[in-house]
Amino acid sequence: MWRHLRIIILLLILATVIQQTWLDKADLAWKHNLYVAVYPVNADASANVSAYLRTLTVGDFEPMAEYFAEEAASYHLGLRRPIELQLGAQVNDVPPEPPSNGSVLSTIVWSLKFRAFAWANSPKVNVKPDIRLYLLYHDPATHSMLSHSTALNKGRIGRVNLYGAGAYAKQNLVITAHELLHTLNATDKYDLSNTLPAYPDGFAEPNKTPLYPQDFAELMGGRVPRSETEADIPKSLQHTLVGEKTAREIGWLK
Repeated sequence: MWRHLRIIILLLILATVIQQTWLDKADLAWKHNLYVAVYPVNADASANVSAYLRTLTVGDFEPMAEYFAEEAASYHLGLRRPIELQLGAQVNDVPPEPPSNGSVLSTIVWSLKFRAFAWANSPKVNVKPDIRLYLLYHDPATHSMLSHSTALNKGRIGRVNLYGAGAYAKQNLVITAHELLHTLNATDKYDLSNTLPAYPDGFAEPNKTPLYPQDFAELMGGRVPRSETEADIPKSLQHTLVGEKTAREIGWLK
């Protein structure tokens, strides 16, 4: 009895994995645009952040949709707007934090908890989303630094740490766009030990002469290289580009 039940469970898991793999490949074929739902979260339970979240509209995220449209056009993708953004209702609970120790088992457990959280905390939007991003807003008055954001390509969900103030709106979009591409299989292109973009894939213009200073950041490289030892955080998406390796990873370039 238990043997048969175990076999059934394993077959169901296998079927789910196969289905998810097929859906992932179908998405990255870009036969249609992908809908992204962004869900604000007051991560601090802060009055300042709460006031800021009340000002958010879907128009605040439109520059990100326009940015991806422009970048996709440079790769002749064939979709006028490959990414559509939808602003969902505020989510009151905070998604589980990724493990600090980074062990394989703890990461697997966390990813399952995060996917369960997303299943239970996805307020309806106009179009069923392909990607769900939980935007965790923090009060800049009490947070001098933010924890690292993270996203999963399995389940296409992200946990994005941002500042809940209008002065950070443009940089927030850079971080959100970076994590969005992680859900589409894009990899980081910077040195984790010092956050400097890795050459050549982390450079927006790797063939520029002279190489430094660069004028743009590669979106997954994260920063604008100024010298071999210095790089600046981009002020807005208009200071970033989607590089060729990233475009290949997300299916924009074959």
